[in-house]
Amino acid sequence: MHSKLFLFPLFVLILFSSFGVKAQNSDTLSLEKIWNSREYAAKGIPGFASMNNGKSYTMLDFNKETKSTDLVQYSYENGKMEKVLIDGSNLKNKKGDKISIESYNFSSDENKVLIQTNQESIYRHSFIAEFYVYDFAAKSLTPVATSKIMHATFSPDGKKVAYLMENNLWYFNIETSKTTQITIDGERNKIINGSCDWVYEEEFAFTRAYQWSPNSDIIGYYHFDESNVHEFSMTMYGELYPSEYRYKYPKAGEANSEVSVLFYNLATSKTVSFDFGNAKDFYVPRLKWSTQNQFALVYFLNRLQNDLTVYKADVNSGKGSMLLNEKNKYYVDINDDLTFTADGKTFIWSSERDGFKHLYLYNESGKLINQITKGAWDVDDLVSVDSKKKVIYYTSAEISPMERHLYSISFDGRNKTKLTAKSGFHYITFNADNSLYIDNCSDINTPALITLHHSNGKQVRELENNNELNKKLEDLKLTKAVFFTFTNTSGTQLNGWMIKPSAFDGSKKYPVLMFVYGGPGSQTVVDRWGGSNYLWYQYLSKKGYIVVSIDNRGTGFRGEDFKKCTYLELGKRETEDQIDAAAYLGSLPYIDPTRIGIFGWSYGGYMSSLCITKGSDKFKTAVAVAPVTNWRYYDNIYTERYMRTPQENGKNYDINSPIMHTDKLKGRYLIVHGTADDNVHFQNSVEMVNALIKAGKNFDSEYYPNKNHGIGGGNTRLHVFSRITDFILHNL
Repeated sequence: MHSKLFLFPLFVLILFSSFGVKAQNSDTLSLEKIWNSREYAAKGIPGFASMNNGKSYTMLDFNKETKSTDLVQYSYENGKMEKVLIDGSNLKNKKGDKISIESYNFSSDENKVLIQTNQESIYRHSFIAEFYVYDFAAKSLTPVATSKIMHATFSPDGKKVAYLMENNLWYFNIETSKTTQITIDGERNKIINGSCDWVYEEEFAFTRAYQWSPNSDIIGYYHFDESNVHEFSMTMYGELYPSEYRYKYPKAGEANSEVSVLFYNLATSKTVSFDFGNAKDFYVPRLKWSTQNQFALVYFLNRLQNDLTVYKADVNSGKGSMLLNEKNKYYVDINDDLTFTADGKTFIWSSERDGFKHLYLYNESGKLINQITKGAWDVDDLVSVDSKKKVIYYTSAEISPMERHLYSISFDGRNKTKLTAKSGFHYITFNADNSLYIDNCSDINTPALITLHHSNGKQVRELENNNELNKKLEDLKLTKAVFFTFTNTSGTQLNGWMIKPSAFDGSKKYPVLMFVYGGPGSQTVVDRWGGSNYLWYQYLSKKGYIVVSIDNRGTGFRGEDFKKCTYLELGKRETEDQIDAAAYLGSLPYIDPTRIGIFGWSYGGYMSSLCITKGSDKFKTAVAVAPVTNWRYYDNIYTERYMRTPQENGKNYDINSPIMHTDKLKGRYLIVHGTADDNVHFQNSVEMVNALIKAGKNFDSEYYPNKNHGIGGGNTRLHVFSRITDFILHNL
């Protein structure tokens, strides 16, 4: 779930597949073409990095002749190659083995590149890999360490590389080839230095838990003591005797890691600990530096997550003074919006204090200067800050909760300009000097159009138009998804989209499959291309199904009250809205009210499980993949943010658990889970199945050995969606 059990709205997280349904003719939409051949996959542009001059960018190119990956420099204006920076065919380590560039980062002066290769995943976001420093002037390749390491990063002056190995923090001096170990107490499942524990990684959305100071003289880092956190174990199969994988996982109401923030001085080799006073049981969701090396910024968040203080830390004494404080009657969302201007005299901050997420300007002492953005709409992303022009670039849902558009605005809140014209959803990436940006724009029925623009919005050129795919989609004669609204029984208008059968006949009645996610701050009803998921919905529509998705109360980008009204009662209002939606759909003349099903993954699996039980009179079928079935089983940072602890709010943990409503089940129910799901534990499905058995209810289930929350790898995803598709076709 990730800072939001919003485990990425399902249409982003998972790629649907199926091999259990027979293929159609070559001129029709088939599951094989959607999931296997990827014939209908949209094209993007490969990942690239802006160079300091703002005129050039770099990217990795596979050289077919040498069968190696090169690092190449291109021009923004015309897209032409300017030069090959690293010829991958000549890149070899001291043993003579060829090095393949998987990822790279430049030093701040662009004289060196940190190359990553042979990556090995740990959890969803963290990994270990081999790292090398390539020096352009010397044309030399130097290993950072003798084994795989984590979180290798250049110091701002480009002379050193810090990294994690075996839960300890180290740094490598490139000029002297000397390695220094900063911490020595690292130990698996006990002490972590400079990297996150599991729950911080998942719910505060960062993995590297250290930061270089701007002057490269100090490293600020986290120290996690997991000693008092309970271990969770998962059985891993494949050998004669299965093994147990054990890691620290703090469930709701249980003990967290004890967290310290320390500052290591490279010149003196001395470490200073930040003084949190007598505070206990708190979170440190961010550690940053001001732009002028004046001070570090330590975020202090209480366990209830409704009181956030940002401290200015004196790295020599460890003392802190408050920069700002943000309180909320529900909870405070954590993000990376705090941005200091280049001179360090002002910073931008985001807050929902007026009921919507907006941007605010403060001075370096934490005094509010002015509110920058205003209105009954939410800012989505603080894209870039141009300190010289005193201009901010941001995306927001001002036009519609379903769309995102780019705006520029002065620090004083004047001169707001909408820069994107085409309706839909815009992802924006600026170059290094804010003179150019790339716009990735799509809508719900159209793949991405990717274009390059000047900072005033004027288009420079097209980068990718997906015309070839658009022609294929046109030939398929698909039914376009259409947005609609309806009003629930409490008087709240909700947004939805609908795809009707391609041969729709208004005099007939059709079955409906509802797709749900529904978690706090998430959205499934957005004007954005859904890729293979969208085509899977189209496949079902060609089989005679109407496919619908509705954003219930608690979802995002309609203001704080709409998003946070589910506080302390996760599942209650969301389920009521989906049941109301089923009733509304069943009232339409072309829908068969006895054939309405619902499908979801993660939070969506929780929702579909509640709907088939609490809403048993409205739903004929439900599919729940990797569902939470009681919030007592989920991690404490996510769960307590919305529910507080079970000790405080246990009644609502239980009354909104589908486990407590299995006796109401009437329709067909399929529950699916991976046995090695480190996020939403297999325990959730086990306990749901136990409850179903006790209630004497029939159900279908599918489990996937050694598979995590995404249930992928090899043929697994194909098998999952073969099962889901067959279940829908036979039971709805």
